[in-house]
Amino acid sequence: MWETVIGLEIHVQLATNSKLFSSSPTNFGAEQNTQASVIDLAMPGVLPVLNRKAIDMAIMFGLSVDAKIADKSIFARKNYFYPDLPKGYQISQYEHPVVHDGKLSINVDGNEKIIGITRAHLEEDAGKSIHDLFDGKSAIDLNRAGTPLIEIVSEPDMRSSKEAVAYLKKIHSIVRCLGISDGNMEEGSFRCDANISIRKPGEEFGTRAEIKNINSFKFVESAINYEVERQQDILESGGIVEQETRLFDPKKNETRPMRSKEEANDYRYFPDPDLLPVSITEDEISVIKQYLPELPDVKRERFIKEYTLKNDDAEILSSSSELSDYFEQAAKTSTSEIQLLANFILSEVIGLCNKNNLDISQATVSPEDIAKLNNYIGDGKISMKQAKEVLSESWESSVSVDQIIKKNNIEQISNPDLLTNVVKKILEIHPKEVQDYKNGKEKLMSFFVGQIMKETHGKANPKIINQVLIKLLKGV
Repeated sequence: MWETVIGLEIHVQLATNSKLFSSSPTNFGAEQNTQASVIDLAMPGVLPVLNRKAIDMAIMFGLSVDAKIADKSIFARKNYFYPDLPKGYQISQYEHPVVHDGKLSINVDGNEKIIGITRAHLEEDAGKSIHDLFDGKSAIDLNRAGTPLIEIVSEPDMRSSKEAVAYLKKIHSIVRCLGISDGNMEEGSFRCDANISIRKPGEEFGTRAEIKNINSFKFVESAINYEVERQQDILESGGIVEQETRLFDPKKNETRPMRSKEEANDYRYFPDPDLLPVSITEDEISVIKQYLPELPDVKRERFIKEYTLKNDDAEILSSSSELSDYFEQAAKTSTSEIQLLANFILSEVIGLCNKNNLDISQATVSPEDIAKLNNYIGDGKISMKQAKEVLSESWESSVSVDQIIKKNNIEQISNPDLLTNVVKKILEIHPKEVQDYKNGKEKLMSFFVGQIMKETHGKANPKIINQVLIKLLKGV
């Protein structure tokens, strides 16, 4: 029996307008090498100037994970050679990070677990190597060089890929909620390295492999599962797991060697002589704390208490500021059950967003119109099926739901007296089926419902139909 041990290093690109040590912009998708200044290019004689906004963002994150904020933080030089690193070193933090000793609660299969956060330090990003562009050659784009990151290093507290993904998603929701990062994994704003080892329960940690730059929740889970199986096969066949850095290939669903794993002394860290230590006062921390938004966990608990939502639904709705705002805007004008409104948003609205590859903030149907549809369902004005059809048409046309309902004459018949007359008519037309039903063929109920729906062009309220049918068929 093997136990999996996982620690994550999450790289979060901060949403500052300029880079960590220069005034160069940080816009994604700009033409290659148009956002690199002489500082980013490490030209002789240039000096870095710290972007204080990045410090504030790191403090915001630290406060959100109940971490300690250092009163003095020091930048260091992390020395290594790579073509996309112009200086030959990366400005990072080593012994004195801004944030340390935090913790985060995750929930997996109904079980709560605390994951320790060792540190969250600031560093500049490297450039980007673009391989096999032409004739097997590589090119370097330095637009990203110097972009501010926080690297969030967890304790090796996770024991499964599901726990790792839950932790990663929780961090993702926090940085997006704080507004310190857009968290776009496809663009590289949020990516992680996974340190994975296995051991017999109670033994010392095994030799770990580090899987670099994984940029989707699905890939993190797949990479961890593959790597655990790979290490088990090695140990069970009498081999030794090598400490190394590996890459995950999503097409082949496997990890492969990249290089031997470096240790801290390989990087020859030392304090950067061009940057003074950063002092952080309690007053500065108090000011930042005042402007922290409602965090996902707090919002989830409020949703459960205020709206009596199911825990799983509250968890999803509170995971994104845009989604929670959309839900609460709809809830303001909802006169029907809020849980039904939440269900409709999570299933139908999110379904359309996913189908069209849109964020909830880009939804073409307003929260107020979603609340109207939910109200109409609750009042019996329209059926769930009709509501879905109206939503689909409104989504495509950007026409309000009221206009679509009026134009298409979509309104459910819920008048009991009117439906009683329709039901009597159908039963009179089908005396044999009525007798068969009374003789025990209760499946004929769906036949009668179908005939009534046909007679009313699908507008009859199913709930009232069933009530009237049962009453008439049983002669009550």
